[in-house]
Amino acid sequence: MITLAFIIILALAFDFVNGWHDAPNSIATVVATKVLTPLQAVVWASFFNFVAFFIAKYIIGEFGIADTMSKIVAANAVPNPSLVVITGLTAAIIWSVITWLLGIPSSASHTLIGGLAGAAFAAAGIQAVHWGVIGIIAIFIFIAPLMGFISGNIITIITMHLFKDTRPIKAELYFKRLQLISSALLSIGHGLNDSQKVIGIIALALMSATASNPEINEYLYMSSMDDMHDWIPIACFTAIAVGTLCGGWKILKTMGNKITRIYPFEGFSAQAAGAITLFITEALHVPVSTTHVISGSIIGVGSVKRLSAVRWGVTKNLLVAWVLTIPVSALLGALIFWMINFVLKMV
Repeated sequence: MITLAFIIILALAFDFVNGWHDAPNSIATVVATKVLTPLQAVVWASFFNFVAFFIAKYIIGEFGIADTMSKIVAANAVPNPSLVVITGLTAAIIWSVITWLLGIPSSASHTLIGGLAGAAFAAAGIQAVHWGVIGIIAIFIFIAPLMGFISGNIITIITMHLFKDTRPIKAELYFKRLQLISSALLSIGHGLNDSQKVIGIIALALMSATASNPEINEYLYMSSMDDMHDWIPIACFTAIAVGTLCGGWKILKTMGNKITRIYPFEGFSAQAAGAITLFITEALHVPVSTTHVISGSIIGVGSVKRLSAVRWGVTKNLLVAWVLTIPVSALLGALIFWMINFVLKMV
C-alpha cells in the first residue's frame, strides 16, 4: 500500500512537472503577441487545462489516451511492475528538468514513455514492452508536427483570404480576440492529451496491484479501465493545471519568437492548428507531444509568408531533441532500474 501511494504521488509530481514544462506550448504565442501578460496567460491556460476534465468525462465519455498509455508495459511479464513504474516516472522527471534547465522544448510525454519502456526492458527483457504501442507513438513523433504544419498552412491561407479586405488595425483587433479562443482550445487539447498519460500510468499501477491483491481497498480497485475512479482523472487534471500555473519561462523564449516572428494573426492560426491536431489525436487515442504539435503549427504558419521566415537552425535543434527524447529517456530508465535493483539486492 505504501508503494502504491508513492507511485500515485510520484505520478502526480510528474504531471505537475509536465504542466510546468509544457506551459509555454499553450501560452507562447499569446504572450509573444502581447494579447495577455505572462501571468494572465498562465491563469488562462491553467483554467482550461482543468476544463478538459469535464470535456473528457461528460462529452467525449472516455479516456482513450489513458487506455493506450496503460498498455505500454506488459505488466504480467514483469516481476515487479511497481518498481518499473517508479523508475519510469523518476527517469521522466529527471529528463524533463534537465531539458527545462537547458531551455529545450522536448516532450515530457515522450520522456515518460521512454522511461517506462527502458525500465520494463531492464526488468524483463523485450517481452516486457508492447512494441506495437511504442511503434505507433514513435511514428507520431513525425506525423503530429506534420499535421500541425499542414493545419497551420491551411488555416493561415483560409484566414488570409477571409480577411484580405479588412483594414490592418481592425484585423489585428479581431485576431487578438480570436487568440483568446484559440489559446483556450489549445489549453483544452493540452489537458486532454497530457493529463491522460498520467491517468494511464496510475491505472497501470492500480490494475497490477489489484491483480496481486483482489481484496484491495475499493477506491484503489481496478481490474480494467472500466473501473476508473473519478479521483484519478480529477487529481491528474488538477496537477497539470497547477503545473501550468507555475509556468516554464526558459522554453517560452524559444516557443515565442525564436522559430518565427509571431503577430496576432500568426498566433491565432498556430494555436487553432495546434488545437485541431490535438483533438484529432485524442480521437485516435494516440498520445502525442503538445510541444511537437505547436512547434509544427508555428513552422507551418511561418512558412506561408516565406520559407526564410522560419529560423531553420532553431527548428533543426528541435527536431534533434524530438528524435532523441524516447531513446535517451529509455536508456536513463534502464540505468536507474539497474541501479535501484542493484541496491535492493545489496540490502
